[in-house]
Amino acid sequence: MPKIYNVYFLAIIATVGGMLFGFDISSISAIIGTNQYVEYFNNPSGTVQGGIGAALAGGSVIGAIMAGPVSNRIGRRDAIAFACFWWLLGTAIQAGCNGIGMLVAGRFINGICVGITSSQVPVYLVEITKKERRGSIVVIQQWAIEWGIFIMYFAGYGCSFMAGTKSFRTAWAIQFIPCVFLLAGLPFLPRSPRWLAKVGRVDEAVEILARIQAGGDLDNPLVVAEWEEITTILAAERAGQQGWRRFFQNGMWKRTFAGMSVQAWQQLSGANVMTYYVVYIFDMAGLTGNIGLISSGIQYAIFIIGTAATFFFIDVTGRRPLLIHGAVGMGICMFVVGGVLGSYGTPLPNGLKGNLSVKVQVTGPPANTVIAFCYLLVLTYSITLAPIAWVYAAEVWSLETRATGMALASIANWLFNFAIGFFIPPAFENISWKLFIIFGVLCFGAALQAFFTYPETAGKTIEEIEMLFSTGAIKPWKTKPGNSLLDAKIEKVKAQHKGIGDVAGEKTGVTQQEYAQEYAQEVQSKIA
Repeated sequence: MPKIYNVYFLAIIATVGGMLFGFDISSISAIIGTNQYVEYFNNPSGTVQGGIGAALAGGSVIGAIMAGPVSNRIGRRDAIAFACFWWLLGTAIQAGCNGIGMLVAGRFINGICVGITSSQVPVYLVEITKKERRGSIVVIQQWAIEWGIFIMYFAGYGCSFMAGTKSFRTAWAIQFIPCVFLLAGLPFLPRSPRWLAKVGRVDEAVEILARIQAGGDLDNPLVVAEWEEITTILAAERAGQQGWRRFFQNGMWKRTFAGMSVQAWQQLSGANVMTYYVVYIFDMAGLTGNIGLISSGIQYAIFIIGTAATFFFIDVTGRRPLLIHGAVGMGICMFVVGGVLGSYGTPLPNGLKGNLSVKVQVTGPPANTVIAFCYLLVLTYSITLAPIAWVYAAEVWSLETRATGMALASIANWLFNFAIGFFIPPAFENISWKLFIIFGVLCFGAALQAFFTYPETAGKTIEEIEMLFSTGAIKPWKTKPGNSLLDAKIEKVKAQHKGIGDVAGEKTGVTQQEYAQEYAQEVQSKIA
């Protein structure tokens, strides 16, 4: 099968894996407010609806646990293909479900696919992309998720006009389409050159690296310098701690903490209130029926626009400012929404038309304020935490630990996704508007942690990023985008007329380890 090496093409195909996640989100959010769904499933609310919504995240935890070993064994690309078969099975069960049990089972199985793709698609992308545009390429993953949400939401909205159960069955069956497209496109993608280096397939690794970075020129200085960096760091890693303990010893615990916490904060920011249950929030603001559904759909369009904008500046501004300021902005929006609902809302002890998840409602200017700040929150999230959390979590790991490390980060994401998805409906029932205040406080907590513990990774090679977490490294708040040593190494390669066969990666034993130590010291002294 011929391969295509254009990085943007590779990203577009691979990130359809993210689109699957978006499809499954909207397959519920667009349906839960329809009469067909309410009648067939006996008006699920509280913990029952929370269980339906959280089933995807529960399966995703299992998928993320599987992802590391699968990806390390068969490669990043083939791990994505493996995930697709779980999606096809889960979608078939959802479309043919005869009750809540089968619906939960289908969403859980779909979640296994999402757990694998959400962790391994970013890994694949960071391993094939140049440092100057790595952030913008990985952002396409989040953009694909949002396109999936948007497309499926309005597909579900259109299906809501169908009579009977075929309304939601048709909507759920549509999920077959992106999965088939992904399976058809994957054979055209090359394997990750870094994974090939990891498993000892050196000739293939060098050839693919050269095709992606330099049009196939094996002796291009960029290819030579990058290959030297890859093999040097890989050899140094293999000389160190092995097994699970490596994730928590020496400076590695900092990377584990950073990767897992940034994914956890993406969920603890409260974004799922908007993505899963925005219909309920707009019910609180007096937007019901078709107007409420369309207004909810607008937020998904805002998602797409915001993340598209991030594509153009993420590698210039860096990751830290977006994470810190984004969390603060979201926290302010949460406080405003909660404050308005609490101050001006009319209590509905029996729920809105029997929906116990909507126990407060505002009208007039307060309702407009709630809607406006919900949209502002979504815009802020789409520019900052939504895409940056995926980028940052994929960047912080070393080659030997990246697949499993990103899987750990995804497990944190999905555990909190599951907990919050399950918690939101009963929380709306029991504490109503106070839920937004809780999420506001958590957003400010995210900003504080990002400031003190996340070093800047933009503009640095993924091998250099390792040194930012090592013992004695510069403090995170003093790091800045860029200042990579790769450019200087390229000039050194040119001056020495070095070819691919001359790189330090061919050395072994103590010489290799000494080289790695010297390189680490040089990075720490100049990279900040």
